[in-house]
Amino acid sequence: MSSAEDAPTIAGLLKPLDRSLAIETRAGNYLRYFDPNQNKTEAAEDRQQNAVDVSNTYYDLATDFYEYGWGQSFHFAVLHPGQSIDHSTARHEYFLALKLEMKPGDLVLDVGSGIGGPARNLSLFSEAKVVGVNCNDYQLSRARRLTRKANLDHLCSFVKGDFNNLPFENNSFDKAYAIEATCHSDDLSKVYGQVCRVLKPGGMFAVYEWVLTDKFNDKDPDHSRMRDDILEGSGVAKLVTSSEAVAAMRKAGFQVVYSADRAKASTIPWYSRLQPNWSLSGFRATALGRVATSWMLAALETLRLAPKGSVTVHHTLCKGADGLTSAGVEGIFTPMFLMVGRKPTLKED
Repeated sequence: MSSAEDAPTIAGLLKPLDRSLAIETRAGNYLRYFDPNQNKTEAAEDRQQNAVDVSNTYYDLATDFYEYGWGQSFHFAVLHPGQSIDHSTARHEYFLALKLEMKPGDLVLDVGSGIGGPARNLSLFSEAKVVGVNCNDYQLSRARRLTRKANLDHLCSFVKGDFNNLPFENNSFDKAYAIEATCHSDDLSKVYGQVCRVLKPGGMFAVYEWVLTDKFNDKDPDHSRMRDDILEGSGVAKLVTSSEAVAAMRKAGFQVVYSADRAKASTIPWYSRLQPNWSLSGFRATALGRVATSWMLAALETLRLAPKGSVTVHHTLCKGADGLTSAGVEGIFTPMFLMVGRKPTLKED
């Protein structure tokens, strides 16, 4: 955990290191990918062709909001009564480590490592060395700073790179994982193929993937709206079905040894974190809480304590949260479809 002085505050939101491009301009650049006046097919193609820019711009805008609301691990988790969010988040990561059989001496790749929360947690848990790869400069700077603060430099390191073209030699890593990150790729088989390339023969890859379930109906306008809200509010270029994700793993060269929707193991809905309630922690998700946050951000913009465009970013994130919640209630989407793949050995090839 970071110290209180290191954690984002409402007044400190959206202050990345590079201010060369204003938040308001970045928000405009991002939202053009979701222009409702653009032809839907052309807009989808534009997002997929520019998936790296969609994701990078999104996290320039959203990272501080995420850390403020979610802590250092930007992902959902299986939830059970009597267990805190922090406990559930850690257990969700430990389940993945269990499937990978992470152990001391392993060199493990974190694909799309965010600000490094899972990397720090899993390296401390397993004593494996974890290398995170991320294309976003601001998230990399946060990851390195938080890792130094946690005195985990000897176990965790972070490298700038595009996971569609990993900057590592073939057969470099013992294991690899991705937690709700590869959904930002325009082609899962491409990123999975890169992971397979850098794994040693016999190496394992586990991924929590964002997918549409079998209940999704592309001809249902409500289903399509929920999907589109998720895309816009989460910086995702494209969503695939669970069967398409498994097919992408196999196309990339993996033997799929496990696949399951972990949301089905959750006795409390995974999306409950996004639903409004009148607890202290849930107030921000209520209509009143959202209005209060917007007013506060607008005031901070006026006082120049938060950059202009912060309110726009907040509204975009709320749209994503609404899409995720509605899709979760309908059962047409899950953020935790877990797949585990094994790279064949040379003899098996």
